Amino acid sequence: MLDADVHVWRRFLGNSTSEGTGSKNTRSRAPAPQTPAPHPKRTPAAPTSHPHPLMDEPHHSPTSWPDARAIAARAAVKEAAHAAPVMRPLSEALGQVLAAPLAALTDLPPFDTSAMDGWALAGPGPWRLPTDEKDQVHGILAGHGEAAALPDGHAVRIATGARVPPGATAVLRSEYGTAAGDGWLHASAAHPVVLGQDIRTRGQECRSGDQLLPAGTLVTPAVLGLAAAAGYDELPTVRRPRVEVLVLGDELLTEGLPHDGRIRDALGPMVGPWLRALGAEVTGTRRLADEADAVCAAVAESSADVVVTTGGTAAGPVDHVHPTLRRLGAELLVDGVAVRPGHPMLLARLAPENRESRESRENPEGPDTPEKSETPGPQTRPARHLVGLPGNPLAAVSGLLTLAEPLLRTLTGRPAPAPGPAPLAEAVQGHPRDTRLVPVTFRQDAAVPLRFNGPAMLRGIAVADGLAVIPPGGAKRGTEVEVLDLPWSAITTEQLSYADQTRRADQAHRTPQAGHRTPQASHHTDRAAGHGDGEDISPEEGPA
Repeated sequence: MLDADVHVWRRFLGNSTSEGTGSKNTRSRAPAPQTPAPHPKRTPAAPTSHPHPLMDEPHHSPTSWPDARAIAARAAVKEAAHAAPVMRPLSEALGQVLAAPLAALTDLPPFDTSAMDGWALAGPGPWRLPTDEKDQVHGILAGHGEAAALPDGHAVRIATGARVPPGATAVLRSEYGTAAGDGWLHASAAHPVVLGQDIRTRGQECRSGDQLLPAGTLVTPAVLGLAAAAGYDELPTVRRPRVEVLVLGDELLTEGLPHDGRIRDALGPMVGPWLRALGAEVTGTRRLADEADAVCAAVAESSADVVVTTGGTAAGPVDHVHPTLRRLGAELLVDGVAVRPGHPMLLARLAPENRESRESRENPEGPDTPEKSETPGPQTRPARHLVGLPGNPLAAVSGLLTLAEPLLRTLTGRPAPAPGPAPLAEAVQGHPRDTRLVPVTFRQDAAVPLRFNGPAMLRGIAVADGLAVIPPGGAKRGTEVEVLDLPWSAITTEQLSYADQTRRADQAHRTPQAGHRTPQASHHTDRAAGHGDGEDISPEEGPA
């Protein structure tokens, strides 16, 4: 554990009124001060090489964790409502989100069809069979047009999925009928014919115009199949929000082992894929030095709908996110959250910028020759957002689930997940005032807290199924708490061994209590339960 973390943890155990910010280890860990509201219609100032000091600004109360998530979910409602859907062919729609309800373009089935191989019958039996040899051998096959009407008292062979001929009243399965060779078909006495049996009637599944799926549905392979059956060649999907990741820090290495006070960048490889799992289109991950002008220029010039920064959200001498937001006239929506780890996270709405102000900022002396715009008047791009994550890895994960997930959920048109309560297998110590997010895994119907849950640790979250939301003051064993699912927590990334399946089958008779979450089939569970490389379960570990 780093010295700064040890110092902060000791202060926390002593019920101090302050705590580490979860920013990068080389940064100041003082709480982020309040940022003054930007001046209305202020033209962004020209970049300067001097950082904007924040130390003299007044402290403020952070936003509560539930309020922060609610603010993030509402922040982009206007942008999401005005986003035009993207029409995608079925072959490219997997994993997208429906931008409009899916209504059937045809009846399903579109005509009466046979549900089984056998004979189409008309009226009561026995039934006269066709004398034509072709009709005797093949009968009516799937994919053919409407057959001739079937007279009363007659039968004809029919294949599964074939169109039932007019006049047919039932289908007799092949195994339930006997053709003795005398030209007559007899039904087995054990299986009397019932009117309409084994016929899929037209519109049985849906009628043309029926709503099949609501907007916001994730396009899965089954959805693709339903859409194709309902007559679709392409689907209206929500445009994925474009997100750019800016990793800040002079101390970060992109390869090799840590040395000379520098550490490996854990967030660059993690944040982009995490955002993709949340439905974003990640345009790239850039690494920036701790220079005020570089940070400001990168944010201002980004064409992404959402800019995600890592580190630099506190108030240290090289923490440039707050100064950048002020220089760009941004509106701070969330400036610090009462959650551990990760409380210096922030959410801002970047001011819409027209072409003239951008050119002025990029070239303060003005262009040599005026450039005419193809469109008269100022050209303004839509409002964008910035999510500032702390630099410590688990604190950054906290920021992703607290601010980025609700924001992207709105932009991607996905519905809010249903609450997932689970009882705690162990007591968890809480912060005196703030919410705690603790990595957990599921054992049977309980959430088991993981040991490595300090703000700079990833060992716990790497094997976790979710993050338990621990209220201020902590929670006792057996207390039901909300568990935030990770984007991939419900997906089994490797097949369970035969022994695993047998053990789970033996435990299946233990039905979870009402309101409890069912254990997820995850390959992480056994490692977390002590079957892997060492015991890694404990109610708490490290500063939070």
